[in-house]
Amino acid sequence: MGNNKEEHGYLYGLKFLIVEDSAFMRELLRDVLQHFDVRNIREASDGAEALKIMQSWMPDIILADWEMQPFDGIEFTRAVRSSSRSEERFAPIIMVSAHSEYWRVQHARNAGVNEFLVKPVSPKALFSRIRAVIERPRPFIKAPGYFGPDRRRQNLKHSEERRQDMHEQAPVPAEQAMEQDQINAIFNPGSKHPDDQTDNPVGSKA
Repeated sequence: MGNNKEEHGYLYGLKFLIVEDSAFMRELLRDVLQHFDVRNIREASDGAEALKIMQSWMPDIILADWEMQPFDGIEFTRAVRSSSRSEERFAPIIMVSAHSEYWRVQHARNAGVNEFLVKPVSPKALFSRIRAVIERPRPFIKAPGYFGPDRRRQNLKHSEERRQDMHEQAPVPAEQAMEQDQINAIFNPGSKHPDDQTDNPVGSKA
């Protein structure tokens, strides 16, 4: 038999859990993942169902919607981060939401999500955020009232430039909708995200 890495796509062999109350959206995400050569996918219609699945099956990456009833994505993320099981607490979570207001992005970040993806979801954007949690994972920290990926801004090489940027940057209104590249910068400050510029990521069609 040949080498799997050569025969299959970048994400082959990884387990994905889709947590989404919309059957249409679950199908869309599943189809995109399968297009990336992912074969091990499970689905849940809300956070409570997802936690039940995770009792006997641990995903490598979780895609979780924000607005679900009766157990939404924020509650689910907090439950995962407070789990007594180490492998569950550290599970990478990509929040998927149709709403991109600044307050929502910060709320998700403070709940412990790894990345935030805005709907409608394109194969390019999804692949980019998956690649980010695989190749650029943030260290996990434990602080009063928080456990999850490090939320602190990374130190830039030129501290003076950083101070200048912070001085010139106006506060972002809480209700302001954010573009995906702005959200990426919040979660991964200092990163240029070269994969976001890739028109045809591994496993995608032109």
